[in-house]
Order: sequence, then structure tokens, then C-alpha cells
Amino acid sequence: MNAKYQVVFCTVPNFKVAREIARSIVSDKLAACCNIIPGLTSVYNWKNEMQEDSELLLMIKTKESAILKLTKKIKEMHPYEVPEIITLDFNQGSTEYLNWVNENVK
Repeated sequence: MNAKYQVVFCTVPNFKVAREIARSIVSDKLAACCNIIPGLTSVYNWKNEMQEDSELLLMIKTKESAILKLTKKIKEMHPYEVPEIITLDFNQGSTEYLNWVNENVK
């Protein structure tokens, strides 16, 4: 298996946005799977003010080769001025799962 795999984390403000992004990136084969995880509280500093918001987390499984297009698509669809898009490499997992990711990402 030569592909490099990544998990992408992206917070979103609500379920509608989460579902729209998830369905778009999976149907465009930029991601094999996107989990929508509710119930986050994010505390952060934005424009010199402390913020605390309820958010959801997208946990996206993809290949390194799709990251640029995936990032562009998320930025086009995301309502935030600066969306969180964080990638983590993973190259170990069940062979069957990694093969499935390979088959479902361009």
C-alpha cells in the first residue's frame, strides 16, 4: 500500500453545514468517510475576544493526494472566515479499511 492516509478535523457551527460538507466531499470522492460528531464546546480567542461556542466536529478519512482539493472544497462551503482544517497522518490500520479508503478517494 503506497498511499498515505490522513484524518482531517474540521469544526462547523451546526448540523446543516456539517451534513452539506460531509455529503459533498464524500460524493466528490475527496473523502471515503466523514463522521459528524456533535456536542463540542469550543473556547478560543477571536479578534482579541474570548469566545465560547457549541460546534460539531467533522472527522474526515482521506488520502494525502486529495488534501488540496478537499481543503479548497471545505473553504468554499464553510461559513467561517477561518475554518479549522487540521490533518493528521495515519498509515496503520486494518488492511481492509485502508483498501476501502483507497477505493473511495480519487
